[in-house]
Amino acid sequence: MKFSLFYHSLVSDWNHGNAHFLRGIVSELLALGHEVRVYEPQDSWSKINLLQDHGIRALKQFQEYYPGLDSISYSRDTLELAEIAAASDVVIVHEWNEPWLVNGLGELREAAQASRADNFCLLFHDTHHRAVSDESWLRRFRLDAYDGVLAFGEVLSDVYRRHGWHNHVWTWHEAADIRMFYPRKDDPNRPRGDVVWVGNWGDDERTAELETFLFGPVRDLGLSCQIHGVRYPQPVLTRLAKDGIDYRGWLPNFKAPEVFANHKVTVHVPRRYYASRLPGIPTIRPFEAMACGLPLICAPWQDSEGLFTPGSDYLVAEDGEQMRAHLRQVINDPGFANELSARALETIRTRHTCGHRVAQLLDILEDLDVASLDESATTTNTGSTSHAYS
Repeated sequence: MKFSLFYHSLVSDWNHGNAHFLRGIVSELLALGHEVRVYEPQDSWSKINLLQDHGIRALKQFQEYYPGLDSISYSRDTLELAEIAAASDVVIVHEWNEPWLVNGLGELREAAQASRADNFCLLFHDTHHRAVSDESWLRRFRLDAYDGVLAFGEVLSDVYRRHGWHNHVWTWHEAADIRMFYPRKDDPNRPRGDVVWVGNWGDDERTAELETFLFGPVRDLGLSCQIHGVRYPQPVLTRLAKDGIDYRGWLPNFKAPEVFANHKVTVHVPRRYYASRLPGIPTIRPFEAMACGLPLICAPWQDSEGLFTPGSDYLVAEDGEQMRAHLRQVINDPGFANELSARALETIRTRHTCGHRVAQLLDILEDLDVASLDESATTTNTGSTSHAYS
């Protein structure tokens, strides 16, 4: 099949956690013999900030790690939506897109339905909390003509069901790209440490939680700690330096496995909306750690969909004191840490890879009677690379 994917960015993961999942999904689709084009705005916030902070070398590194992936940059003046739709079997539009694009594709789909020329399937992909945190956000989009919605958690799917989608919304969780995220050997040329945390500051959505579940326990236990991420305000950076926490700025997502290999444990501190109003959505960070065999301790979040087994795949700390206890146990008992990470890795590999999610996507498309669904394309071809089409 011919896929056209509209996302914020494929080439930049600067403050763009969904890049991991997108890259994994594209890699899996290509490996199955499908044709994929990814479209991203030439002035995407993530790419512009990446270039400003790290220069063109950062984009070249992406190509070095993902030689088979690329994207098409566009501006509103140059994008020919009708031509793209006509050349596509499936169009997926991420929620981090402007209304003119989301609505423009919807109008094309509506016209196709009206003329009974069902020439492409149109899906909306939501991977954010805006549908519950900003009541006006969803009203910007005209999704009536879309064939369905892919939401990254059941509680978010329910939001769309309440808006009338009913049987045309599917819960499509994020997952690990195990082509890139897998256990690595520690590198003596890289800094070693006890705790590593990868996460962006996030507009005070978890300031108190970070102090309770990460900064405080690390400081009190005298642990070495590396923090990677962007948008940290200067007062926070000053505080981290005072506490002896090593802030190292942006980490390319594809290099996270190498950093994980030189640390003993990581912590997941969900943003407030995911801990309260969107239970069951872990976001991408736990998938990354588990796929790399790094023991994981989580601040409270409700795994309402049973993605993992708390206490077996990861530990849960209900408060700062319990976080301290868990950190001591994982760091001081390598056997226990290895058992914890091994169970989590097995869970990822058997249930939560991008390959699993692509299989689910193809089942959804079959349910939607996408006419060009080619059963022969479901045989894996690991030698596939990028395929362009006209």
